[in-house]
Amino acid sequence: MRDDPLIGLIMVFVPFSLISIGGGASIISGMENQVVTARGWLSSREFLELFAISRAAPGPGVMLATLVGWKVAGWAGAIIASLALFVPSSLLCYGVFRWSNAHREKRWHRAVREGLAPVGTGLIIAGVISIFGLMATWVAVAIAFAAAGTLVFSPRVPTLAIILLGGFVSLMIYKF
Repeated sequence: MRDDPLIGLIMVFVPFSLISIGGGASIISGMENQVVTARGWLSSREFLELFAISRAAPGPGVMLATLVGWKVAGWAGAIIASLALFVPSSLLCYGVFRWSNAHREKRWHRAVREGLAPVGTGLIIAGVISIFGLMATWVAVAIAFAAAGTLVFSPRVPTLAIILLGGFVSLMIYKF
């Protein structure tokens, strides 16, 4: 039972579901640690490839969990990983929303809301560092800074154009 991959997927993704403060990007670092280092389900390269697919595909970026589940245990793994990641946090959010609406005007409510913002930001930064650790080349860093700079200084440039240009440059350099 302990070696059952479906149980393992539940054990990995339910806790991430409950601590994904700041959105799905905040759990990428921990997910990479569990999937690659702790459990050995995927290599660093495989994780990075699945991460790229999840970011390029339409839908939430944390569809990475679905891809990991599929890679580990096929269709059943994809379904279990998706449910384990989305259902607990959805139920928790619903419950907290209902409860916090009753306390919206209180000072502690504002303090909690403002206090969680840096936590979410820090978790997202940890995910970025983790992904850069997997693909730390000068090209990847240059593409990331060029894309960020373009979005900051020329916000009218379509995001899809930036993604396509970054992908094209990567293909030309790495010749996949």
